[in-house]
Amino acid sequence: MVSVDRAQVMAFRVAALGLAERGNGRPADLPVLDLGVQEYMPGSQRVALAARTSAGLDDDRLITVWAARGAPHLHRRADLAALVKQLWPVGDADAAARIKSGQIPDAARLGVAAFTATAAAFRQVVTDSMPRGVVSTEVTKRVPRELTYDCRTCGTRHVSGGVWQHAGLAGGVQVESRGRDATLGPIPDAPPQPEENEGIADLITTYLRLLGPATPTELGKYLGTTTAEMKRVWPTSGLAEVKVDGRKAWLPESSVDGLIKAAPPEGVRLLPGMDPLLQARDRDLLIPDRAQQKEVWRILGNPGVLLLDGEILGVWRAKAVGRKRVDLTVTSFVPLPAARRKQIEAEAAEVARGRDVPEATVTID
Repeated sequence: MVSVDRAQVMAFRVAALGLAERGNGRPADLPVLDLGVQEYMPGSQRVALAARTSAGLDDDRLITVWAARGAPHLHRRADLAALVKQLWPVGDADAAARIKSGQIPDAARLGVAAFTATAAAFRQVVTDSMPRGVVSTEVTKRVPRELTYDCRTCGTRHVSGGVWQHAGLAGGVQVESRGRDATLGPIPDAPPQPEENEGIADLITTYLRLLGPATPTELGKYLGTTTAEMKRVWPTSGLAEVKVDGRKAWLPESSVDGLIKAAPPEGVRLLPGMDPLLQARDRDLLIPDRAQQKEVWRILGNPGVLLLDGEILGVWRAKAVGRKRVDLTVTSFVPLPAARRKQIEAEAAEVARGRDVPEATVTID
């Protein structure tokens, strides 16, 4: 059995996710799109891409859909036919775990039927670009009452956001825009609504290939389900058992050599909040210091992170100044020599590129 330490795992993940060296491939050709890139804040997807490629960030082969955990992710259009089946619940217990919420306490008993009804409602309602609020109103009329709740904010009863976002991809819906004027639209040539899960083993393997070694517990948290459900569908072949600081985990057999040979990269990256690197659920491995973890993963408003030589060693926040500039404030967890500060200032230009502004300034705490 292969045994490695956390530093070796970090080096492996950074390389697998395309952060060891900035290439020049178009966004849809980047390996990280196998897992998808979550949109956390406006422009965060493009900042994540800019950290990985010097190529133009627009790519019409990509589309934003509600994917893992019902969160908006950038995915390849060509991957949707497989992805929609991979993300479909593997059974009633899995479905119940994914939509469990105090807002809709009776929804869990519906199991997969909750996903089926909501996806079907989407396909009836979203036939053109529509305001999100209008879609919510119309979908609410078509789903079981157990999936809806009385919203104090808007003074009406509507479908729970977690339910409909989990079912959005199966409902053939793309996320066109977010915020106050959020709109949804139909996915062109959308794959059909699934009847059952197909390909969960492939999805697990993809996660392990980019964010492994890992266990069913991490996969359960990533998908918003339980460890028990992931153990039930865990691949029985093609995976190698490895030990990370003595803890048993799994990695695709084809990735073991890459893990063994992975070397810490040199250089700086400024990654957005919820970048794919931060999607791994073994946070003690990503950042061993608990106080630093609290700076990275907050209850509200996660910052971006500073990646120095393959380690997460700081956070950053951005403030837009019109359409001409973005001002970054970087807080390092370690002392920074002058050479490092210059590297961070240079890397800030990539954040500006991702946010489609010509200039960035940097203040380093």
